[in-house]
Amino acid sequence: MKKKMWGGRFSKPTHPSVEKFTGSVHYDKRLAEYDLLGSMLHVEILRKAGYLKKSEALALFKGLSAIYKKAAAGAYKPDASSEDVHTDIQNKLEKSVGPVALKLHTARSRNDQVAFASRLYTKIKASELSAAVSGLDKAINGLSKRYEDLIVPGFTHMQHAQAVRLKDYLGAYSEMFKRDSLRLEAVAKNIKLVMGAGSVAGTPIPAALYEIRSPGTLKGPNIKSFDIHAVANSIDAVSDRDFVADILSAIAMLGMHISRLSEDLIIWSTKEFGFVELDESFSTGSSLMPQKKNPDVLELARGYAGRLYANLMNILIVMKGLPLSYNRDMQLDKEPLFDSIDIASIELEVLSGLIKTLKINRARVEEALEDEALYATDLVYYLVDKGVSFKTAHGLVGRLVKHSLESGISIQSMNEPELRKFSDKFVHKEVIKLFNPLVSVKSKRSVKR
Repeated sequence: MKKKMWGGRFSKPTHPSVEKFTGSVHYDKRLAEYDLLGSMLHVEILRKAGYLKKSEALALFKGLSAIYKKAAAGAYKPDASSEDVHTDIQNKLEKSVGPVALKLHTARSRNDQVAFASRLYTKIKASELSAAVSGLDKAINGLSKRYEDLIVPGFTHMQHAQAVRLKDYLGAYSEMFKRDSLRLEAVAKNIKLVMGAGSVAGTPIPAALYEIRSPGTLKGPNIKSFDIHAVANSIDAVSDRDFVADILSAIAMLGMHISRLSEDLIIWSTKEFGFVELDESFSTGSSLMPQKKNPDVLELARGYAGRLYANLMNILIVMKGLPLSYNRDMQLDKEPLFDSIDIASIELEVLSGLIKTLKINRARVEEALEDEALYATDLVYYLVDKGVSFKTAHGLVGRLVKHSLESGISIQSMNEPELRKFSDKFVHKEVIKLFNPLVSVKSKRSVKR
């Protein structure tokens, strides 16, 4: 077995089944880059605190930098027998620089090590996802501009409701994704990078040495310009996973919005609707039916929402009963965290491309706009403007619509005497003007434009 970062009080080797059950290097290897950045910061802190000579600090920086370059390039390969990524890095460092590597763990625990790496990873990924959401929003706005003049049926209860501008329909999703972007950015902003918790009680190093403003390069690879702080409470620092729940919550919300958009586009792409056509490069076919062009991308995006919800519930359930401070259960936050970030990242990339190549069938949309039901509310307001109470007008138009459906005669085809059977306020030449999608949308003036 590989050398562990603990074991002094143990006389027996860990049972192979325990090694397999407790090991996490196969997934927490993703934190290598962020753990290494924390280690380089820690080396500088140890040097200033007098625990490392300058030559020792430089040797450690050199060794950590070499491993970091591989991790940043995606070439980091952990030993499968290592317990976790922290142990693997420690072993690689010791092999590279020798016994001085044993000093790296001074005033440090894997408890605060993993908390720092996880916070840094989550902070960066939340910002990246926020930018990616803005990219999807940009694609939606681009589609809106391509069809800026188009009016489409609006729906409530999946029934024709009123005519609306396509840019307003798409704009609803734009508003959702703007909130998602802000929510993710807030997650990133709220994550405070802290060091110095030790395992639970803090360390002998003065708090001031853990206060690092925009660390820059620190004689090593570039470290993101985030401020580092001493812990306000060492117990909370190692036991807090709120930041994981926060990003999983934000991603679950994003997944819900993506699912709703996908559902609309799936429905609109059916032959029954025919409002949109998906580009072949974002569709799939059938192994049996040669005519099929399936919206698999959208269906998977809709389906993944459930997994995003489950990942959030996973971490909430893990954390709900844990006593202070660190418990090994918290190791299980990584897979839901990584999974949700991966799902959201690829969904945003794929959907942005799908939206950019989406085509809208104007003819089918205009055909749907011929449904007189879309203008029933306009008829109500027409009567209201002539002094009829809203409730009375609502009832009159309801009876008119019912008569039209039962008689098979469109309202526009009815002559004035027939219209006046329902209200003496109806004037035929005025009524027929209301069955115009542009007139309908222009009459709605409450929305800021």
